[in-house]
Amino acid sequence: MENVSITELSADAWDELKFPRPTEHDFDHVVERALSRRGFLGGLLVMGSAAAVFGTTGLKASTALAGQQSRFAFTPIAAQTDSTVHVPEGYSWKTLVSWGDPLFSDAPAFDPETGVPTEGSDRVFGENTDGMELFLIGDRQVLVVNSEYTNNKLNLAGNAEGVPASADEVRRLQQFQGVNILEIAEQADGWKVVVDSPFNRRIHHNTPMRISGPAAGHALLKTAEDPSGTASLGTFNNCGSGKTPWGTYLTCEENFNGYFGATAEVPADDALRAGYKRYGISTEIEPGRYNYHGFDARFDVSKTPNEPHRAGYVVEIDPADPSSTPVKRTALGRFKHENAECVIAADGRVVVYLGDDERGEFLYKWVSRDIYVPGGDTSTLLDEGVLHVARFNDDQTGSWIALTEDSTGMPAAEIAVFTRMAASKVGATTMDRPEWVAVNPVSIEAYCCLTNNSRRGVRNEDGTMRTNAGGDAMGVNAVNRREKNDYGQIVRWRPARNDHATNVFEWDLYVMAGNPAVHAEGPMAGSANVNDGNLFNSPDGMAIDSTGLIWIQTDGDDSNEGDFAGMGNNQMLAGDPVSGELHRFLTGPNGCEVTGLCWSADRRTMFVGIQHPGKGFPDAEGLPRSSIVAVKRDDNALVG
Repeated sequence: MENVSITELSADAWDELKFPRPTEHDFDHVVERALSRRGFLGGLLVMGSAAAVFGTTGLKASTALAGQQSRFAFTPIAAQTDSTVHVPEGYSWKTLVSWGDPLFSDAPAFDPETGVPTEGSDRVFGENTDGMELFLIGDRQVLVVNSEYTNNKLNLAGNAEGVPASADEVRRLQQFQGVNILEIAEQADGWKVVVDSPFNRRIHHNTPMRISGPAAGHALLKTAEDPSGTASLGTFNNCGSGKTPWGTYLTCEENFNGYFGATAEVPADDALRAGYKRYGISTEIEPGRYNYHGFDARFDVSKTPNEPHRAGYVVEIDPADPSSTPVKRTALGRFKHENAECVIAADGRVVVYLGDDERGEFLYKWVSRDIYVPGGDTSTLLDEGVLHVARFNDDQTGSWIALTEDSTGMPAAEIAVFTRMAASKVGATTMDRPEWVAVNPVSIEAYCCLTNNSRRGVRNEDGTMRTNAGGDAMGVNAVNRREKNDYGQIVRWRPARNDHATNVFEWDLYVMAGNPAVHAEGPMAGSANVNDGNLFNSPDGMAIDSTGLIWIQTDGDDSNEGDFAGMGNNQMLAGDPVSGELHRFLTGPNGCEVTGLCWSADRRTMFVGIQHPGKGFPDAEGLPRSSIVAVKRDDNALVG
């Protein structure tokens, strides 16, 4: 690690370097599990006596159709290690848009050697694509895409260290990130961006935002620039996404902590420092990952100590109204949001599932107070209600614990700002980086990618167990059952009474990634639905199509060596939730993460995100560029 620039570290590695996790001294409740590869999947699919609590629709019933004919319309492809995209025979792909492509005709031209200058950097498609959704607005198709973060050495031409050295360089990075809204249209030679569309818009680190929900107006959110605590600038590290039933886009702020730093001593406020520690806000006097604080006082916590409290939320955007102000929905909690998966409960209330993507953090659920009425007022649906956190039991049941003043001893505004602390108070289950959540549209069930956790079950030199940033145990538990979990798994749950608003559920593991070619037996081999033909690690992005197939995207180790031999580049697999089958559908170029997935209105095109590709993508020459690719069947039939 000493030979790696701080700007090249992953968010997890940076957090670990700056905020080594505390130890736990009296850990005596590690759940010992003896896993056999032969019995793993079947044992998880059959829920036993717990099914009686949940009726006849429990996971046990899923196995009845496991022997049916394969539902996959493609022949799976082999792992790849080159610098391009691969899809199955009978399918083709083309690049739709890449970092630096114009959204407006006055945008600067992309230079393959130097990229995009600061002036006009908010007029082009942003860097490092992630979550995305497609909206049909009248007869026009509008794609909304996150730009999660920047590759500083690529984006700052001539800056060998990749640490901004001027206000101009800071502004360039700020404008490459955020959200892209772009109209697209299918033409004779493929999908294209409609340049200068009235819907086209860039939202970045300096775009005005409105703050709503329980934290709005609270002292913790007030600054000299905004003494009301109800308005802010920018949305940060936009990772996963969501789509509301009323047609708005939810963008999720994840590793926001890396943008803040200090130029002087931070006030010695114990409560403030405790919050900083739990959320990884650096108070060290150094440039850090982005050095925003060196040139923009808003990010200097020695000058604006409340500014970090204004980041880490789900932000709602109306793609149909380019003049609308994005809204930070504080009721959905403040943490490292991955995505926001919306579903309507049996009684019409809105449920939003949310993961906190850090080792040992938690899985959440929002339940609105009011019901959703199509065409009615939606203003309260993401502000008024109750946020819950998940507890998984050893008997494969679980519960959603309401985060209220009674359960946590914290007022609503503090729960919204210090959600992690509230969840720790009620004994939530520490998870292996809960990332994307997906709800099955044809069955009452939900899934969450637990990407990995190399600290799970690891002990310090003095024998104490590693914990998360709040001191919560990260020993082996029922749903996170592998030490040093570098492969990851996907948990599935079904709510009681087929109602996503209920507070009890039963759960299983749909898959545990692993490598049976390297580990013939035991938990590192993975579950029984993992084989030499579909090896993968670190499930991250996920979506379920209209037929119920699960599309799983990976962001893991693509070295193709050691424990990861045979896995190749990061990829996208399709999974059958009934049979448990997994088939590899797409592989990305070396060095990339495959992330973000949605479909055209006619479902004949699949749009897939390729983030931080290595050299040679999408063009053989010049800077590598994150991109969206459009995948179609050669016969123009439905894709998913």
